[in-house]
Amino acid sequence: MPLSGLERLCDPLADDTGVVRVKLLFDRDERRAMVIHSALDVEVKMVCQRCLELVTLPIHSETVYAVVKEGADTQSLPKGYDVLEVGEDPLDLMTLVEDELLLALPIVPAHDPEDCQQPGTVHDEPEPSEDEVTRSNPFSVLAQLKRDPNV
Repeated sequence: MPLSGLERLCDPLADDTGVVRVKLLFDRDERRAMVIHSALDVEVKMVCQRCLELVTLPIHSETVYAVVKEGADTQSLPKGYDVLEVGEDPLDLMTLVEDELLLALPIVPAHDPEDCQQPGTVHDEPEPSEDEVTRSNPFSVLAQLKRDPNV
């Protein structure tokens, strides 16, 4: 499936090129509940939050959905299933894939630390000007009290 068919996914990305490999398996589990096994793979380009350069990230997501009718009791479903409520309208698989990929994107995209070209982190303290008034630390009294064993 071409990445350009996924409108909402393109917002956090640097470009809208690429191919999403999607595998959907419709099945019934041991309890005869309808399930969808989803596996998604794609490489996306995002802006690294450390160096602000493009980073290519492999995205992989696997999910098992339990398909239930709207308003059905989901308490009896086994752990590990994501609930997918369906109504009278047909299931929009494109929206399902798009939502799953959005959830799989990293919150803070970044290169590996050894590959990142982040700007220098040396912060030189500016030298105080002659006109600047030196102020005493208001918490220095507390530091003295903390050192005093009689308090």
